[in-house]
Amino acid sequence: MQFRHNDFRIFSSVKRDNLIIEIMQAGGLPENYNAELAKAINHHEHDRFNWQQVRILIEDTSVILEAGALQYMFGNIEIENKSGGVGGFAKKFVGSAVTGETASKPIYRGSGEIYLEPKRGEFTFIELAAGEEIIVDDGLFYCAENTVKVGVAKQGNVSSAVFGGEGLFQTKITASANSYVVLDLPVPEYELVRYELKGETLKVDGTFAVLRSSTIDFTVEKSTKSLLGSASSGEGMLQTFRGHGEVWLAPTLPIRKQPFGM
Repeated sequence: MQFRHNDFRIFSSVKRDNLIIEIMQAGGLPENYNAELAKAINHHEHDRFNWQQVRILIEDTSVILEAGALQYMFGNIEIENKSGGVGGFAKKFVGSAVTGETASKPIYRGSGEIYLEPKRGEFTFIELAAGEEIIVDDGLFYCAENTVKVGVAKQGNVSSAVFGGEGLFQTKITASANSYVVLDLPVPEYELVRYELKGETLKVDGTFAVLRSSTIDFTVEKSTKSLLGSASSGEGMLQTFRGHGEVWLAPTLPIRKQPFGM
């Protein structure tokens, strides 16, 4: 599906001395839009139809992208793919296999403009402080300043992996300095619910917690003290978050995962 660049307007942006990251949004439907397409995606007036694209302007600096995110670039920009040798590549390959993420995140270094693939959905910025670390669902990371490291977080216990629905590993994003990260949201941003935990407990029936601070303790627990009680309540096992930090929920995600839900 093709858009003209003048179909896009700047939706939001962040800026540093040598870096600008813009989230651009299409002003309407694409040129080759037709009724069959609308029917296929269940398009109604009350349902948002956003095509967004990320544009990055760099001057003697570097950014890290999700592999395959590039559409095109202009200027004096080089692409680095650091595998860290055979051992490093093997480690990244294993990590990618268990998380579903791509084994290597390419680094784009130099001066110029970088355009990422337009997508139907929504991107958002999150700013991480130096030393801050978040754990996100697979596929959320899209691009960032090259002051972040994208790795793998292992669940703290087997029950969290088996009953939590997230698997044994998730994606971990760590900032070595104040850093902007672009996330590819699974739902429109206005549907997100953000909780700032200050020692409280958050319990979720389902797998729609998409982001949490690494300082949050994540476990999976029975909804009541006994298995019989859990069975009779109909809730079963609950994802449980405790501690201090942030948790993002996407309550509409289960609905949007259904056919034509998005």
